[in-house]
Order: sequence, then structure tokens, then C-alpha cells
Amino acid sequence: MKNSITVRKAVAADLPAIVAIYNSTISSRMVTADTEPVTVEERRPWFIEHQTTANRPLWAAEYDGTLCGWLSLSNFYGRPAYRGTAEISIYLDHAFRGRGIGSSLLHYALDQASDLEIKTILAFIFGQNKPSLHLFERFGFEAWGTLPKVAELDGNECDLIIMGKRVNP
Repeated sequence: MKNSITVRKAVAADLPAIVAIYNSTISSRMVTADTEPVTVEERRPWFIEHQTTANRPLWAAEYDGTLCGWLSLSNFYGRPAYRGTAEISIYLDHAFRGRGIGSSLLHYALDQASDLEIKTILAFIFGQNKPSLHLFERFGFEAWGTLPKVAELDGNECDLIIMGKRVNP
């Protein structure tokens, strides 16, 4: 399977598919704190920021030529002292989950971290999102903190787990 997965820099033509994949996760109430779909136009500034910030990429994953997921590395907390720390986000098309694509994306990001001058990667994952928690644990991320019941989705209070890993000490 992994031979069929290609990771590349996202391009403008990918944005509708990236937004569609993101929006497809909203109803599960496991992945994002957004409760309503976002539009391509709402996400365009976010996309442009990733395109213009050299060490905060947005990568697309293709499986046999079909965009099936994406990964972004974003600024953490927006202050200069945190420039060596990035927040990671991984989103997969539902039809492609369980095929090793999330692992391929995470492996790719970890391999690129040094070139991007990233020393620490953080993931913010809802406590009920066991597949994502297990993915990051398999790659050596540890729970660095829990924000108990900070999100409310459909009347259910959710914990937010902060997973972290030093990648370039």
C-alpha cells in the first residue's frame, strides 16, 4: 500500500478537496471543534499562509493519483519564541482511512522537521479520538497535557489531549 502513497506540497487546485476532506470530519465530532462546514473562501487565507511561510507547509497525500488526505504544520501560539514548535494536523478522506496514509504523512513530517528547523511538534487531539491518539503514540508522541472538558460538541463535553514530541533536541 505505501508504494501507492505520494506526499507533495499542496497546490491551489487542491484546496477544494482539502476543504471537502476537512468538512467530512465535522459530523463525527471526533476530529475538529468546527461544528459547521467551512467554505473554500474561508480557508483560502489559511492556505495562502501555508504557501508563503517556508517552514509551515501544507502537504497533500495522493493514493494512486487521488487526493486522499493532507497534513499541515502551523505556528504554535504565534510568538517568536515558539518558532521551533509547530502544531501538526492530519486529515484523511473517510474512504482512505486504515490504509497507512496517516502513518505515511506523519513519518514524512518527522523526516522533514529538521530541514524546517522544527524542534518540537504538538498535536491537539480530542480524548475520544482513539485512532489519532494511537497513531501519534506509535510515533513516540507522549501526552503532555489534558485540557478537561474544554470543548462542547452536541452537548457532550470533550477533553483535549496535547500530544508532543521533541524531534530535534
